[in-house]
Amino acid sequence: MNRRRVSYFEASARVRVHGLVDENSFVELCPAELRKTSPHLASLDAPLAFDDGVVVGRATLAGSAILIAAQEGRFNGGSVGEVHGAKIRGLLELALLTKPVAVLLLVDSGGVRLQEANAGLIAISEIMRAVLKGQSAGIPVFALIGGSCGAFGGMGIVARLCNEIVMSEQGRLGLSGPEVIETVKGVEEFDSRDRALVWRITGGKIRRTLGEATRLVDDLIPAFRDAATRLLARYVELPPVTLDDLQQAQHRLTERTGRFAEVSDGQQIWQQIFSESAGIAGLTVSDFNRLLGDQP
Repeated sequence: MNRRRVSYFEASARVRVHGLVDENSFVELCPAELRKTSPHLASLDAPLAFDDGVVVGRATLAGSAILIAAQEGRFNGGSVGEVHGAKIRGLLELALLTKPVAVLLLVDSGGVRLQEANAGLIAISEIMRAVLKGQSAGIPVFALIGGSCGAFGGMGIVARLCNEIVMSEQGRLGLSGPEVIETVKGVEEFDSRDRALVWRITGGKIRRTLGEATRLVDDLIPAFRDAATRLLARYVELPPVTLDDLQQAQHRLTERTGRFAEVSDGQQIWQQIFSESAGIAGLTVSDFNRLLGDQP
C-alpha cells in the first residue's frame, strides 16, 4: 500500500491500522474468521460484522511494541456493543500483562449501540476503567481521531481519558453529537446541517485550541503515524497517573468552563485567544500549528 496520500478520513479501520504500524508487524487478536459477533444484533435479525466493527491486535510502531484498536465507523457508526466493547477492554487488559510502549485507540464512533444500550454502557465503563488502570501502571494510551463518525458519546469520554489525542481537522470530538443535540433541544440550539458550525464547535482546530487535542495533523495516514511515533518517544518513561494529576486536570477544566461560559461558537473562543481571529477556520493545518506555536 502506498501510504503517502491515503486519506485517514476515507480509509477503513484495517487500512488505518496497516498504514500506521510497521509493515507486516500487525497480528490481529480475535480476528474476523472467529466470527465473534453481537448476539443482540443477531436476535434482532440486524446486519452483523464478523469483527463486530472493531479491529484489535499487537504490532510495532517505529520498532516499539504497541497494542492497537481501530473502530470501523462504516459499521453501525462505530457503535459500542457487548462484543465490540469487550474486544477493546480485553486489549487494554492485555497491556497490563505484555507492557507495550503504548496502546493506540483509533476512535471512530458515535457512541453506544442503541440495539444493545445496556451492554454498551457497561462496556464503556469497563473500557474507561481499563484505560485508567493501564495509565496507573505506566502504560500510556493515545487516541487518534479523524474518521467520519468522530468521537462522541461514551467513546468521546474514553478519548478524553487518554494521555494524548491526535486529531485531523476533519476529526470531531464531543459528548453528544450535533444530530442528538438537535433532536433533543431543537434546531435553534444546534443546527446539525450547518457543517461549518459543527466543525467550529467539535472539530480538530477548536479541540486543539482548547488543549483537548495534543496535535492537529493533516488528513493523511502518514501524518497520524508521524504524530504517534513522536508521542512514543516522549513516553518512554511515563510516571503513573495519580489522583492529584486527575484533580489538577479537573481544576483546569473548571477554570475553562468559567472563562468560556457564554460562548456558543468556536469563533468566539478564537476571538478571545488570538488578536487576529478572522480566517482561522480556513487556515491550513501547518499555518494553524504555527499560530499555536506547535513544532512541526
